[in-house]
Amino acid sequence: MKICFIGGGNMATALIGGLADKVTPGSDIHVIDPNPAALESLHTRFHVSTAGQIDHAVAASDVIVLAVKPQQMREVAAALQPHLQASQLVLSIAAGIRAGDLSRWLNAHAAVVRAMPNTPALIGKGITGLVATAGVSAEQRADADRILRAVGTTVWLDDEALIDPVTAVSGSGPAYVFYFIEAMQQAAQELGLSAEQGIALAKATFTGAAELAAQSSEPVALLRERVTSKGGTTYAALMSMEESGVKSAIIAAVKAAAQRGQQLGEEFGRD
Repeated sequence: MKICFIGGGNMATALIGGLADKVTPGSDIHVIDPNPAALESLHTRFHVSTAGQIDHAVAASDVIVLAVKPQQMREVAAALQPHLQASQLVLSIAAGIRAGDLSRWLNAHAAVVRAMPNTPALIGKGITGLVATAGVSAEQRADADRILRAVGTTVWLDDEALIDPVTAVSGSGPAYVFYFIEAMQQAAQELGLSAEQGIALAKATFTGAAELAAQSSEPVALLRERVTSKGGTTYAALMSMEESGVKSAIIAAVKAAAQRGQQLGEEFGRD
């Protein structure tokens, strides 16, 4: 599988690291980015070929991964369109760019997969939601799955409208976890622990609890109940959260993220 990345930022680097000499030889990966330092680093680490702008090498690729900022996508699509072959799969990992708009910018290109990975992909622990247009073949769908599985797990969707909820839950989700860890560290310090002790306790607690939930076949509600003795310390904390509306606030926040994702799609796709 020959893959061309347009964009060599953090997410592209994570994907390339998971793919090079594992799913496909590094020499079969081509990266296009205007940043010479980024290209040099990628070539040194993964032995990929590179270019500073979209070139003829694009035509030799089976899959073209668009890993640029959403606001750059229309300009990149215009530069890509003259080099694009009908048989190629276009895989977009840009938030907010709808598959229909991307296809339109690429002169009605039929084979488009839209994906929403998240930053734990940087350590091979990501999860990605994907949706394919009707023009994507079974083989191309399998190729897209192999690429994203190189950095974690995948969830396929039947309706593109569900990409916005995926973005809200897992795409933006790591930030919610970091936010909670920050709050736990601050609480630890206010209770007399050092900053180093607080962050160590908070990180290990999140990592351990998440791994326990991942490995358990039981509902997370049951896992929570097992830690919560009536009248105990955990009970006091959870009651405080309930009284403060923490769960409702989290649900509202995720819905706000999903709504913003939909708005971005409308804004970026507007002619």
